[in-house]
Amino acid sequence: MKKCIFAVDDEENIRELYGVALKSAGFDCFCFVDGDSLFAALKNDKPDLILLDIMLDGADGYSILQKLKDSPATRNIPVIMVSAKGEEISKVKGLNMGANDYIAKPFGVLELVARINANLRKTDTYSALSYSDVNIDEGKHSVTVADKTVTLTLKEYELLKLLVINAPNLVSRETMINTVWGENYLGETRTLDIHIASLRKALSESSASINTVRGVGYFLK
Repeated sequence: MKKCIFAVDDEENIRELYGVALKSAGFDCFCFVDGDSLFAALKNDKPDLILLDIMLDGADGYSILQKLKDSPATRNIPVIMVSAKGEEISKVKGLNMGANDYIAKPFGVLELVARINANLRKTDTYSALSYSDVNIDEGKHSVTVADKTVTLTLKEYELLKLLVINAPNLVSRETMINTVWGENYLGETRTLDIHIASLRKALSESSASINTVRGVGYFLK
């Protein structure tokens, strides 16, 4: 079965390039001029990967990415950000917001196809993670606690995954912030505590609990 790629770009020549190159590479490809047309299509179909340009008329790629990652229905779809902006800050911002990869224009068709295939392979090898009665399905980007599905934000999901992978060992505050928010995060460290508090509520019916080593970090027990 062919993998399906959605691509968002307001430049007609780039959309035509996607259509020809990706179909030649064996993908089904559907192109959209903006976020509105993308989300309209997502109501009826879910692609295996989304190519998302940053510089768009109207809502930019960052705001579209945020909306994708905020929705349980689309947050697990891999996203490759595409932009002529080659500055490191643009790449870092997209990755910190949940993008899976970044490619700068102009790009070669072979590089584009290789990046897509690499990210699809990662999706295909997602595994199930568990600790006690907490279960994480990375492929579906879903979490169950005591056999009940719980809804988490993207940041809560990433924090829980970090705790489960390392359980029952401690994960330092620094590691959590760097992994989930990025090494260049300049916000309040209190943000971490707020997310942990929300996670504790989500795990309220679990036999596992999040324990605190004050000023150092957290661990699941």
